Amino acid sequence: MQVRAKKSLGQHFLTDLSAAKKIAESLQPEGASSEHPADTLEIGPGMGVLSQYLMDRDDISLKMVEIDRESVDYLLMNFPKADGSLIQADFLKLDLQHFFKGDFCVIGNFPYNISSQIFFKILDYREHIPQVVCMIQKEVAERIAEKPGTKVYGILSVLLQAWYDIEYLFTVGEGAFNPPPKVKSAVIRLKRNARHSLGCNENLFKTIVKTSFNQRRKTLRNSLKPLVAAMAEKTGMSQEALAGFVSDPVFDLRPERLGVEDFICLTRKFPDSDFFY
Repeated sequence: MQVRAKKSLGQHFLTDLSAAKKIAESLQPEGASSEHPADTLEIGPGMGVLSQYLMDRDDISLKMVEIDRESVDYLLMNFPKADGSLIQADFLKLDLQHFFKGDFCVIGNFPYNISSQIFFKILDYREHIPQVVCMIQKEVAERIAEKPGTKVYGILSVLLQAWYDIEYLFTVGEGAFNPPPKVKSAVIRLKRNARHSLGCNENLFKTIVKTSFNQRRKTLRNSLKPLVAAMAEKTGMSQEALAGFVSDPVFDLRPERLGVEDFICLTRKFPDSDFFY
């Protein structure tokens, strides 16, 4: 039995065993051992090419979430160890705390079409996810791992780097998959940093980051004009005060010039109010 790759699910099955083994070995849960295995969730195991190496490790306790019924049947038929640890569900709709009472790592070959949504969900559970190892589109991997000052640096770069240290590990070519994708893939590792608070309104921080990069070629003075206008209207700010507010040199910059700390400082300049989001 073989699983038919479904375009609607963004399926490209990894077939390169050496790459799969290398990805599995890249997951390095701190303090994990055979006596204290680290809870781990694999997203989209497909036909189990990565899962087989994870199931052989005695320092992790593996669960897998797979939306595709055909893949679930294949895994249960070919990997007896999958029985009892396989969840047929949509990861994006899953209540992860129902399956994990404490911390858990995440690993997987993320479908290209929902990789950003997966990362946003990981951010929602960041206090419980100390490490992520994933294979994604090379362009997205570069964007996430990039430092400020380049054209690929963007929304996910800032939001993920606020909470995780990110390593670009290695590139995987198109020929490692069936069917082969039209682009290269890459494996990255995210390790939770020591930050527990941004020291600013986190919803406003996200709004400012997203609004800034939605018009990334413009300076912040122009891209954030709607937020500044809403602030001025709601707070009754005078034209003189408004002119002083936007005269800050930070508004002369484009968003790719700002690191996480810069965006935090920018967020603190705005009043902590709910009319922005």
